[in-house]
Amino acid sequence: MNLPINLQNTQAITRRHFFGQSGLGFGAIALSKLLAQNGYAAQTQNFKIPAKAKSIIYLHMAGSPSQIDLFENKPTLTKYHGKDCPQEYLEGKRFAFIKGTPKMMGPVFDYNQYGESGQWVSSLMPGLSSVIDDVCVIRSMHTDQFNHSPAQLLLQTGNPLLGYPSMGSWVTYGLGSDNENLPGFVVLASGGKTPSAGKSLWGAGFLPTLYQGVQCRTDGGDPILYLSDPKGFNRKARRTTLDALKDLNQYHHKHIGDPETISRISQYELAFRMQMSVPEVMDLKKEPEHILKLYGAKPGHVSNAESATDPRQLYKSNDPTFANNCLLARRLVENGVRFVQLYDWGWDHHGSSLGESIDETLPIKCQQIDRAIAGLITDLKQRGLFEETLIVWGGEFGRTPMMQNNVRNELKKGFYGRDHHPHAFTMWMAGAGIKPGAYGETDDIGYYIGKNPVGIRDLQATILHQIGINPHRFHFPYQGLNQRLIGPTNEGKVIKGILS
Repeated sequence: MNLPINLQNTQAITRRHFFGQSGLGFGAIALSKLLAQNGYAAQTQNFKIPAKAKSIIYLHMAGSPSQIDLFENKPTLTKYHGKDCPQEYLEGKRFAFIKGTPKMMGPVFDYNQYGESGQWVSSLMPGLSSVIDDVCVIRSMHTDQFNHSPAQLLLQTGNPLLGYPSMGSWVTYGLGSDNENLPGFVVLASGGKTPSAGKSLWGAGFLPTLYQGVQCRTDGGDPILYLSDPKGFNRKARRTTLDALKDLNQYHHKHIGDPETISRISQYELAFRMQMSVPEVMDLKKEPEHILKLYGAKPGHVSNAESATDPRQLYKSNDPTFANNCLLARRLVENGVRFVQLYDWGWDHHGSSLGESIDETLPIKCQQIDRAIAGLITDLKQRGLFEETLIVWGGEFGRTPMMQNNVRNELKKGFYGRDHHPHAFTMWMAGAGIKPGAYGETDDIGYYIGKNPVGIRDLQATILHQIGINPHRFHFPYQGLNQRLIGPTNEGKVIKGILS
């Protein structure tokens, strides 16, 4: 049916665009900034501050590693190993799976102190131990979410509900990319599955979709699906087609006024430029052998776990998928990508079924990442990129000092597990003005924070601060509020104690 243009306009307007255009007018504001190569910061300077970091590499271990078995040496907890958990740690508490009275469970692996800082690190992480003096271990993280999806969303988008922009989207919206031929925000995944909260973790939410994360594949095929031209369709023909689409989209925008139309034009143009730039950047075969060895990377490797129904059953300690992604992260930031997010699935060690045990599977996962992380830090340093690249590592919450007992009440080889623990967990940061050492501490059994608590908002505020964004001033008007990554209150504080 051919409708008059005014009726087409009415039909096309969504509730979001209606309120945006009639109330706050942020649709027009977004439109004026969408095509700015340097992001929102090119239009206004009121939130810019001196930056330590030019780019961010965020390593998210989806499922949440056990801080008790990696970073928290707790001799007191070891003394209570196998004894009933005191009721003071159970009464009034919410757990995802623990029922009744579980047994206390000390660290499963040995600990040693490393580096001039003398930080305690598990024997599972020899690579990280070798570069521990470059790292700030934050031992006092806490969150208010104890299930995976909302905890991941809170950490990465600032809200436990769906529909909010990811951290990478906020950063690229504010600062753009240093390379117009590459996306400002790239996502690389390993471990066989996407995180529990799915691709919303790198979505743009209410920000223009131009700023959502671009997921790249490392399985030997096209790095980005549908980026290549079909057979018989050359680059000149693609250019002619895009020019025609641009004219149609501009006509549509002129009469309808949907800002996402301009975003669509921008995405088509970026995809055209990426056809040449992405394959070049993603080609690990261009790296010399000594660099591949440094990371433990293997170009072209495709893990069977990446396509398995239950990838945990196929985990191998020498799987180089995460190592490949770390090397790609270095290549991406070296080429001007602002935010690189690595998600590695498989860190949810409940111990209730095969393939998710702390005693058997945690060592495999650590071997998959440990050499690569040490290689990444070493490589960034030798290239002069470490001081301008912020590295963040961690999960969405921690693990309990007691065993998970919903399936079995006694510890059994191959079934060592811990439940979700939001009250205290460990993350670490490195590079870009982060002061090496340890920050914060927990009590004698690692249950509560004993000193210098760090909340999710604090972490987010610090990351934005290091990349040159004032976390309290940087906002986007939506639904009647000046929305921020750190939320509407002043809860989030920059962690000054970890800054050099």
